[in-house]
Amino acid sequence: MLAQSSPQAPFAHAVLTWYEKYGRKHLPWQKNKTLYTVWLSEVMLQQTQVTTVIPYFERFIKIFPNVTALANAPLDEVLYLWTGLGYYARARNLHKAAQTIRDQYQGEFPTDFNKVWNLTGIGRSTAGAILSSCLDAPYPILDGNVKRVLARYFAVQGWPGENKVEEQLWILSSQVTPTEKVADFNQAMMDLGAMVCTRSKPKCELCPLQTSCKAKNQQNWKDYPGKKPKKDLPERETYFLLLAKSGKVLLEQRKETGLWGGLYCFPQFNSKQALLDYLKQEGIDKYQEWTAFRHTFSHFHLDIYPIYAQYDEHPNWDEDCSQWKKIEEFTADYKTTVSTVNKYWYDPKNPVQIGLATPVKNLLTKFQKGLHYGKNRVL
Repeated sequence: MLAQSSPQAPFAHAVLTWYEKYGRKHLPWQKNKTLYTVWLSEVMLQQTQVTTVIPYFERFIKIFPNVTALANAPLDEVLYLWTGLGYYARARNLHKAAQTIRDQYQGEFPTDFNKVWNLTGIGRSTAGAILSSCLDAPYPILDGNVKRVLARYFAVQGWPGENKVEEQLWILSSQVTPTEKVADFNQAMMDLGAMVCTRSKPKCELCPLQTSCKAKNQQNWKDYPGKKPKKDLPERETYFLLLAKSGKVLLEQRKETGLWGGLYCFPQFNSKQALLDYLKQEGIDKYQEWTAFRHTFSHFHLDIYPIYAQYDEHPNWDEDCSQWKKIEEFTADYKTTVSTVNKYWYDPKNPVQIGLATPVKNLLTKFQKGLHYGKNRVL
């Protein structure tokens, strides 16, 4: 589905005129644009605000200036730089797609729409955004901001997550997207959604489309886009073991698929008793319960119960670690290749560049600062 409109058509003309005066033109990924940098920014911006993305983007470009550099990097290093940005599948997909570009396209980002769309982690809208932004190719886009603008302007009923509603929005997007000045138009639509036609308290009086916007004229912008059917998120719980020795904390790298894939986490247990049984087997009879907290994912709530214990006084703490993963502890330069899933003693005072799940990173900060909350317990 290609762009069908003209820059002189009323909708496109109003949007482009507004963009010329008010649109964002100086974001880091808008300078010296390449297919690679635009792709990176588009992936980072998925479900994440611009202000949050900017420092991550700048660090990534500094470390990985091109696709091949990203493809050749250890996944651990990629996840480390992504730590805190969330939705870590994006980082894993980014790395996998970079390797595909390196291996199948000689390190050159493809310019064929279907080839771009087929890359891991790239959807229809992202493919269009990349090619239209860099090549002015006539592809419409439909990210969350654009969906909101179109749904309100045309008073599209229903939740955009439904296939029939999304397809209707795609048709409308192609109908209003001009065949020329596509890069400016698509950026303008994203800017309108982010800056003017916001989720709450939209600034309708500043919108270039206000005269013909159905939601504005009907004074019912709250009805668009339609809300996702409410569904209570299930609740789960897990127990984190913060096991320390000589100032270091035990971490385990998770498998690359699933929750926190590829990241380092504390050993987890389904129940407190299972964790305490493990400590007992290790000859540890003292522990400390830290304050529990909730970490919410898109599809469930996870209640986390941290329990702290230490090996330092244990006579057999130097057990056989021959099968454990070895990582050189460089503080500024990452030089090792990760190839196995194993345990690792992490030194918060001299951290290596490995990916950490956000709750793990926060707890490590408490550990380093000595912010131990709770009370001592004896088995």
